[in-house]
Amino acid sequence: MRSGYACRNMPQHLAISGLCLGGLLLLHPYLQSQNSRTYDLKVAVDEVEITFHAGDIHGLPVSDLRQDEVCLLDNERPPRRIVLFELLRDLPIRAGIMLDTSASMDQHHQANQAIASAYIQHFLNPRTDSAFVMSFGQRFQVREPWSNHQDALTAAIQKSGFLPSTTALFDAIYAACRYQFGKLDHASSGNFILLFTDGEDDASFLSLEDAANMCQHTNTAIYAFRQDDQHGDPEGLRTIARLASLTGGHVFPADDSPQEMEEDLKIIQANLRNQYRLVYNPADLKRDGAFHRIVLLPPDRVATVQTRSGYYAPKDKPVTR
Repeated sequence: MRSGYACRNMPQHLAISGLCLGGLLLLHPYLQSQNSRTYDLKVAVDEVEITFHAGDIHGLPVSDLRQDEVCLLDNERPPRRIVLFELLRDLPIRAGIMLDTSASMDQHHQANQAIASAYIQHFLNPRTDSAFVMSFGQRFQVREPWSNHQDALTAAIQKSGFLPSTTALFDAIYAACRYQFGKLDHASSGNFILLFTDGEDDASFLSLEDAANMCQHTNTAIYAFRQDDQHGDPEGLRTIARLASLTGGHVFPADDSPQEMEEDLKIIQANLRNQYRLVYNPADLKRDGAFHRIVLLPPDRVATVQTRSGYYAPKDKPVTR
């Protein structure tokens, strides 16, 4: 793929969502106290990696895309060089089940447990896939570590009871990506967080951008189920949408019928098991922490593309004298 490749001929209405990449931040002592082990995550400072799913008008994966059919723009500029373009099929799934058990989620907790249990029982393949279960409020707790045992995972979901507390959503997501997905060879699996929350955060030390950055270092998408509550906080809904957009996931309503909920879970599976990986050198990447918007335009035969909306450039620490 060269500068000026097929972008001129691509349909401009197919702007898609983006990637979040940035320098690692040290965990706040509160988070360090949750887990004393650390994992170093490294990426090339001048390379950006995105994964994306392409679907046809029937929702089926498109598995024969060529590099020269795809137009990529980084801050409205074509990349300087494409390093890698490859199809990833039938990827094993690594799922993090994250349940908000804080006070604001009390009335929704049982319904969320039912959706999470349905995913484990009907969509997790014990031969190839694995998952962990984490609950969070003011603090987070891993209820079941990485496992392919469906009954153990389901039992952990059911035991993640309601706790009347505040919510440290961003801290919990950051910790899940760093300490759980950070252990994996995340380039060889489809990684995602199945998140159940109203998006309220009143206790985190870290920010939404910090959490999204860590998701991107471990190639982890956030797929969230939200309850349609007329008394819900609009800011919380915007938070969930932003997390999904920055990480290449999606937000589903949690009050669907069982049939619709099953279709939603099927969409997640299709997106994660059939992906393309694209690694490139941006035309201009300064180490200033600035946000870069990514637009990925496919050919006409592709109806939908699911990927990330942008990324944060690495940021150099100030030099002290």
